[in-house]
This record gives sequence, structure tokens and C-alpha cells, in this order.
Amino acid sequence: MDKLSKRIELFSNIAIIIVAILLGTVLVKKYLLAQPIQSNNNAIAADSTNIGAKINLQDIDWSKNKQTLVLALSNSCHFCSESAPFYQRLVKERGSNIRLVAVLPQPVTEGEDYLNSLGVSVDEVKQASLASISVRGTPTLMLVNAEGVVVSQWVGRLPADQEAEVLSRIQSVRASN
Repeated sequence: MDKLSKRIELFSNIAIIIVAILLGTVLVKKYLLAQPIQSNNNAIAADSTNIGAKINLQDIDWSKNKQTLVLALSNSCHFCSESAPFYQRLVKERGSNIRLVAVLPQPVTEGEDYLNSLGVSVDEVKQASLASISVRGTPTLMLVNAEGVVVSQWVGRLPADQEAEVLSRIQSVRASN
């Protein structure tokens, strides 16, 4: 009996080790080796899934402005909060011909309070599910033309070079008016 129990214990330990290795492999693959969407400069960037797509937001008349920046945020997103200095700069540099609309899954009043706490003033705050505008993660910044079509999109907390790219795009829109 003693010999049988030692064998059972040995096989149980081996099974536990195998399961732990398999589980560890799955977790590493899913969370550590997952590749973010890549741009030309190999940083988290433009997610081309929305480029060329029409965005439908209730009560938004895209034709009022040549371009609209849609900022998809969530008040529970730490990357959104960390990006506040960039959004403050966007507000200052966008000019009067580029509208800034924030879309959050939270009620409008919560969204306004959140943006106020970040020191970011926008033209309009909308409540909508992020899936309804085909956004998979926050923050997402979309440049939308007068027809409501996404012409550029940036996802995540942007590195300095992509912040400069966004600002450059905004300045080129301002210069073309």
C-alpha cells in the first residue's frame, strides 16, 4: 500500500506541474506576448479598423466643422487620465475650426466632471457605448471629416512622436482653412 500511495503522489505531482506549465504558457502568450496594433514606427498607433468608416453619434452634425476630433475615454481608464496633459494641449492648439467631442460610456454629467478634473474642456460630451463607435480600447482619438468618416485614428497613451503627429494633422487642417 505504501508503494502504491507513493506512485499516486508522484503522478499527481507530475500532473500538477504539467497543468501549471500549460496555464503559465497560456497566460504569457495572452498577456505578455500579445502584440499591440503596430504602425510604421512600431509603437501603439493607428488602428486602421475605423479609418474610412462612418461614425454615427446621435445629434452630431459633422458638417458643422471641416474636422472633428472624437476623444473616446472612460473615467476608469488610467491611460486616459495619464494623457490629460496632451489633451489639454490639443484643446489649445486645435483652433476654432476643429470641434472636440468626448465620448464616454458614463452618463454625460459624469463625463463632464471627469474632463473637468483633468482640466480638459471640450465642445461637447456624449454618452455612448464604445462599441457603438467601433472603439475597442481607451483612450482612442479619431479625426473625423465633415461627412462623419474617420480619416485618422490613434489608440492608447501616445508616445511623444505620435502626439506630434496628431498636432501636425490638426495644424494642417487649420492651415487649409
